[in-house]
Amino acid sequence: MAKKGNRVQVILECTEQRESGVPGISRYITTKNKKNTPERMEMKKYNPYLHKVTVHKEIK
Repeated sequence: MAKKGNRVQVILECTEQRESGVPGISRYITTKNKKNTPERMEMKKYNPYLHKVTVHKEIK
């Protein structure tokens, strides 16, 4: 049987690209421990459409 843990999968989406109007969506999938970090996650990741590192925030 699978373990029922606190770790959940989250989707990170680029905030800068949405504002700039460049076509395409930069998204990353990662996991987080919802017990330790209940608020929405925010990380700096590479955006291949803008060719630079931007802030990606958790969606949903």
